[in-house]
Amino acid sequence: MAKDGSAVSLDGQGKPMWLVLELTYRCPLKCVWCNNPLDFDQYGKKELSTEEWKRILREGRELGALQLGFSGGEPMLRDDLEELVEEAERLGYYTNLITSGVGLTPERLKALKQAGLKQIQLSLQSANRSLTDELVGARAHDLKIEVARMIKAEGFPMVLNVPVFRQNIDQVDEILALAEDIGVDYLELANIQYYNWALLNRDELLPTREQIERAEAAVIAARQRPGQQMTIYFVIPDYYETRPKACMNGWGTIHLTIAPDGAALPCQEVRVIEGLEFPTVREHSLDWLWNDSPLFKKFRGDEWMKEPCRTCDEKEKDFGGCRCQAFLLTGDATNTDPACAKSPHHHVIEMAVNKAREKHHVPRPLVRRQIGAVTTVFMEHK
Repeated sequence: MAKDGSAVSLDGQGKPMWLVLELTYRCPLKCVWCNNPLDFDQYGKKELSTEEWKRILREGRELGALQLGFSGGEPMLRDDLEELVEEAERLGYYTNLITSGVGLTPERLKALKQAGLKQIQLSLQSANRSLTDELVGARAHDLKIEVARMIKAEGFPMVLNVPVFRQNIDQVDEILALAEDIGVDYLELANIQYYNWALLNRDELLPTREQIERAEAAVIAARQRPGQQMTIYFVIPDYYETRPKACMNGWGTIHLTIAPDGAALPCQEVRVIEGLEFPTVREHSLDWLWNDSPLFKKFRGDEWMKEPCRTCDEKEKDFGGCRCQAFLLTGDATNTDPACAKSPHHHVIEMAVNKAREKHHVPRPLVRRQIGAVTTVFMEHK
């Protein structure tokens, strides 16, 4: 299977070039693949204040951060978003808003542009109204299309992010046509990664290899059409590769996420790894968190690696893969990512892939991102 072309290899020279602010875990949607923690509702009263976020912005620039993403949950639920964008613009960040589109009114869109916002990434789940609304648990499809056209009308560069899974992967042709009609600059067809809510629903979401190959062929054909101006990314799930992705370009090398409660994280998913401590910006400076905290030192470099990673001639390409995936699927974050064919745990991935191909698979209800959902699932399986 061809590489997706979306891999980025950067040397940040020890600087957190990409800073992501997860302003809130609050969200009006109930997406069954959400990467927010399963206990997302526990963080609502711990959200950082406007002034605390501004301090992070200042300290981030002092550390060398350049690219800034406002994320969530749904960042539009923060009333101070425009104020934070304005501060980021003053400090010299290139700013990107990552949004579902819910809450992005014409008035707020104009205010964000005036504040200096540079780019918007909008999520869309399918080309079909009923499927989108079913997947997100709300009547959102028409709103998303309206917001997409508003974004283009305001002159923003726009990324249309489409999380891809079994239920929508066969719509790739229709999604491509819709994106072209809207005038999207960048279309990201991102086969989801299986953490948190997506892992909970993996048996129902993981597409088959045949589905991925058909979708990839549609993307290749679209790229080759005369006059094609839209940049199309097709991110292949590492479950169908023989090597893992270079997760975050390496642990604590160029990427820094700040969670709603101020925890500094090497990636958005890292809280799934048990036994780690997550100090916050309320306790320490961003400089200390990035350069000296035990969390960010934990898996930097290769001294932590076991075999086969330790002596592998590809370890500088994929850095052993994803520590979160290694923990979730093997119980030990120092193990080789099971997505790698060299991993002694690769059979875990193979079992999931084989299950996706079962012709007599009995579908189970998808678990929606909502308070109490995980408890209900646990009780049902006792």
